[in-house]
Amino acid sequence: MVGRFEGKVLFVTGAARGQGRNHAIRFAQEGADVIAIDACQDIETVNYPGATREDLDETVRAVEAHDRRIVASVVDVRDRAGVITAVDDGVAQLGRVDVVSANAGIAGFGAAVDLPEDTWRTMIDINLTGQFFTAQAAIPHLVRQNDGGSIVFTSSIAGLKGTGFLSHYSAAKHALVGLARSLAKELAPHRIRVNTIHPTNVDTPMIQNAALKTLFGGPDLSREDYAATMTPMNLLPTPWVDVDDVTEALMYLASDAGRFLTGTALPVDAGATVK
Repeated sequence: MVGRFEGKVLFVTGAARGQGRNHAIRFAQEGADVIAIDACQDIETVNYPGATREDLDETVRAVEAHDRRIVASVVDVRDRAGVITAVDDGVAQLGRVDVVSANAGIAGFGAAVDLPEDTWRTMIDINLTGQFFTAQAAIPHLVRQNDGGSIVFTSSIAGLKGTGFLSHYSAAKHALVGLARSLAKELAPHRIRVNTIHPTNVDTPMIQNAALKTLFGGPDLSREDYAATMTPMNLLPTPWVDVDDVTEALMYLASDAGRFLTGTALPVDAGATVK
């Protein structure tokens, strides 16, 4: 049975673990080759560990286990030249790019009045500017190929509603909606669609870490107790969604099933944005 993305190439950022790794693996299962990048380092203003080169290597092994090709690079999305080089190299080796998953991002908490300047700037640089660089690197290839394409920015429920103590994060995630809608207008003549995904909590290291658990009761909070404190955030009775839930949304937007969706903000939120 031919996969939905047979003969296609996915470019995904933040590919070493979490949502990015899952996107790479699931697209490979559906026939796609992959261009993958990740910073593979701790981020200076983030109080949970970053991904590692070993994490990215595991993504490579998982994609290759499905007999698909992958070009993986250690690149920080804040490095515009590095992102462009990674995409150019990937296209040179794999022949094209069809789907762009601008997924890389960080999280952090703090009262707005107390946020240090470097904390604000790092959040905006990664979660907004880095996502712009991701799209900017791929757009010339998508246009040159002249057969459409899909760009999907990973935003958040915090990109659709204000959330206390997340002003820098929410500002960046809201801005992605405006960026996507602007690009949707620019790129529509080329049949390139641009959308955003807005997950609630996702069961990845971004929420499963001691720093965030501390805000909900303590760094040693059991998974069960942590889940109990997280569940009220959502309308449906769940503390978080799985990475597959987000990947399925990405696949829908990127596949022929979503061929007429552009400029759309798609919540994967268990009802959190309407609660």
